[in-house]
Amino acid sequence: MSDAEPFFTSRWVDVPEWVTEEPPGALPAGFRAAGVACGLKESGKLDLGLMVADGDALTSAIRFTSSAVVAAPVVVTRDRAKADAIRVVAVNSGNANAATGGRGMDEAARMQGAAAMTTGSREDAVAVCSTGVIGVQLDGSKVVRGMLEAGKALSPGGEESFARAIMTTDAFDKRASLVVQLSGGPVRVTAQAKGAGMIQPRFATMLCFVQTDALLEAATADLLLGVCVKRSFDRISVDGQLSTNDTVVLQASGASGVAIDPESDDELRFGQALDALLRQLGLHIVRDGEGSKRVGRVTVRGGNHGGGEVVARAVANSPLVKAALHGGDPNWGRIAQAIGGALYGSGSIAFDIAIEGVQVAVAGAVMPHDEAALARLVDRDEVEYVIGLPGDGHETEVFFSDLSHEYVTINADYTT
Repeated sequence: MSDAEPFFTSRWVDVPEWVTEEPPGALPAGFRAAGVACGLKESGKLDLGLMVADGDALTSAIRFTSSAVVAAPVVVTRDRAKADAIRVVAVNSGNANAATGGRGMDEAARMQGAAAMTTGSREDAVAVCSTGVIGVQLDGSKVVRGMLEAGKALSPGGEESFARAIMTTDAFDKRASLVVQLSGGPVRVTAQAKGAGMIQPRFATMLCFVQTDALLEAATADLLLGVCVKRSFDRISVDGQLSTNDTVVLQASGASGVAIDPESDDELRFGQALDALLRQLGLHIVRDGEGSKRVGRVTVRGGNHGGGEVVARAVANSPLVKAALHGGDPNWGRIAQAIGGALYGSGSIAFDIAIEGVQVAVAGAVMPHDEAALARLVDRDEVEYVIGLPGDGHETEVFFSDLSHEYVTINADYTT
C-alpha cells in the first residue's frame, strides 16, 4: 500500500464525516517509535520495532488470541504487564517464540526487561509481541542488541520503520493516520497492523497497534477496543487458521488535552472512528491474504441458536467458495454445499442466496437470473454474498479472502 493510496478503500466501511485521513508518517503527540534490523530475518530486513508513549496521562487497553496454544510473549504480557498502563510496545518479526517451552518464556521476559531498561520504564508497563515461524527458539541476544539500537533511534517520525519491522509475509504495510474532530478539538489516531496468513479470529496471526493523543479513561479505552475488535478482527478470515500470537494494543497519551468523557457524544464519535479504522485494517489484512486477488463478504440473516455464525464461517473458509471467488466464478452451488455441511444433521434447510444483489436461490431452489451479467458482477475486487436461513433476529458477517496459487506456494515453502 503506497502512502498516496487512500486508507479507506472498502464500500463495507462507513467513515464518519468527522474523520479525515492524513498522510501516514508522524505519530500523535506523546509517541516515539523506531524499527531496526537485529538479525532475526536472514534477509536483513527490519525485524524489531519499539513504540513508546510519554507523559503522565497514559492509558491503554489490550486484547489477545484465544488459542489454546499461546506464544510466550502473549503469556508474559498477559501475566506481567498492566493492561491499562502499557507505555512501551516491543515487537519482533521473523520468529513467533511459540511452542518454545521454558526457554521461550525466559526470552520473552528478557525482551520485556530489555525494552524497560532501554526506555526507562517499569517492566509491567511493557507489552512484548512476536510474529514469525512457530517452534524455533528466539535468539534473545540479537533482540537485546537490537533493542538498544532501537532505543537510540526513537523519534516521532519513526512510525514507518516500526510498521515495516513488524511484517512477515505481508505484501504491503498496513498503517493509517486520522484526525478525529471532537467537541473539545481535534485528536489524532495512528495505527499499524500486520497479517496476511493464518488468519481467523479470535482473531488472526496479526498484530495491531493503535496510538492516539486523546485523553481517555482506562475503562473507556478497554470498552471501545473490545467493541471494535468484535466488529473488525473478529470478523476476518484468510484461511480459517487460529494463531498463537495475536495481540491488539490501544495506547492513549492524553497529550492533546482533549478529554473523552464516558457515555458522551465524544465517546460515541471516537468509537465510530476507531471502528472504521479497525474494520478497514482488517480488510487490508484479508486483501493481502498471501496472494489474494479478491475479498468476499458473507452476510447470514436468520439461523437460530448460532447457526448463522456457523454457516458464515463455513462459507468463508470453504476452499471451493474461495477458489470460485479467486476465479470470479459465480458458482453458488459451492455456497449451498457449504451451508449444508455446516448444518449437517439439522434436517432439510430452506436457504436463500444472493450474490451482488442478484437472487440466485430462494427456499433452496434456483431462481432464474442472468448468468452472464452475474459473472461480470463478481469480476471485481470485492464480492458480496447474502444468505437467508430460517429464523428471525440474527445477522452476522465474515470478510474473507480467495484461495490463490500463490497462497499454496507461500505456505508450502514458508520455513525453507
